[in-house]
Amino acid sequence: MQQERIIQGLPGWPMAFLLLAVPFAAVYGLVQAARAGSVTLVILWLLVLVLDLIGWFGLTVVNPNEAKVITLFGVYKGTIKQAGFRYVHPLASKRRVSLRVRNFESGKLKVNDRDGNPIEIAAVVVWRVVETFEAVFNVDDYENFVHVQTEAALRNLATSYPYDAHEEGELSLRLSAGEVAERLRHEIQERLARAGIEVIEARISHLAYAPEIAGAMLRRQQAAAVVAARQKIVEGAVSMVEMALEEIRRRHVIELDEERKAAMVSNLLVVLCSDRGVEPVVNTGTLYV
Repeated sequence: MQQERIIQGLPGWPMAFLLLAVPFAAVYGLVQAARAGSVTLVILWLLVLVLDLIGWFGLTVVNPNEAKVITLFGVYKGTIKQAGFRYVHPLASKRRVSLRVRNFESGKLKVNDRDGNPIEIAAVVVWRVVETFEAVFNVDDYENFVHVQTEAALRNLATSYPYDAHEEGELSLRLSAGEVAERLRHEIQERLARAGIEVIEARISHLAYAPEIAGAMLRRQQAAAVVAARQKIVEGAVSMVEMALEEIRRRHVIELDEERKAAMVSNLLVVLCSDRGVEPVVNTGTLYV
C-alpha cells in the first residue's frame, strides 16, 4: 500500500530569477532571428517564451504547519512539508493540506445509555493530519470523515456505559470522566487511522438526561443522595452512642440496666439523627420515675 513520500522540490527564488531572465534572452534572440530571416529560430524562440510562461505555474509557497501534495497526471509524486518558496513541475497539481492542530465539537446526540435511558451527549475532539497521502487519497473529504466517525464512535460509547453507576467501582458516563474520555479517544483513533489523522484528545463536552425523563431522574438522584447522607448520619450516631455508653461504664458515672441502656440509646439516636432541633424533657423525679 502506498504511503506518504517526502520531497523537497527545487529552490523557488533561483527558478523565479531564471524565469524572469528567459524572456529577455528570448526577445533578444527573436529579434536577431527575425533580422536573419530564420523562420526556424523565430519559432524556437517563440516556443521558449511559451515554455517560460508555463514554467511560472511551478512556483509554490509552503507555509509553516502546511503541506503540499503533488500529483502529476494522476500519479502521486510526493509531499512537500518544508516551509518556504519551492518549485515543482509546472503541470503538477498542488493540493494544500493543513497540518495544524484543529478541534471539532459534535452536535448534541440523543442516544440510549447501556440501561436504555435516553440521554443527550456531545464531545470535543482535538486532531491533526499526520499522513497526507492517506488523508487526501484514502477518503473523499477527511474533515467530513472526522465529523461522521466521531459521532459514530460517540454513539457507540454512550451505549456501552450507564449514565450513573449503580454499584461501587462501576464505570459510568457521569462519574468516570477520565476513563470514558480515554476510551472515546482510542475508539475515534481506530476509526480515523485509515485517513492519516492523529487524535490528540477527546472529551465529553455535554452530558444530560433527555428532557422527557430529566425530571424523574433528578428526583431519583436526589433520593439517592438523601439515602446516602442518612446512612452516614446513622453510622456516626451509632458510633457516638457506643462511645457514650463506653465512657459511662469506664468512669463508673452510673450503673444502667439493659432497659435504661435501651432508653438512653433511643434518646441519643433521636437527638443525633433528627434533621431538626429537638426539645429536651427535664425529669425532676428519680431516674426510674
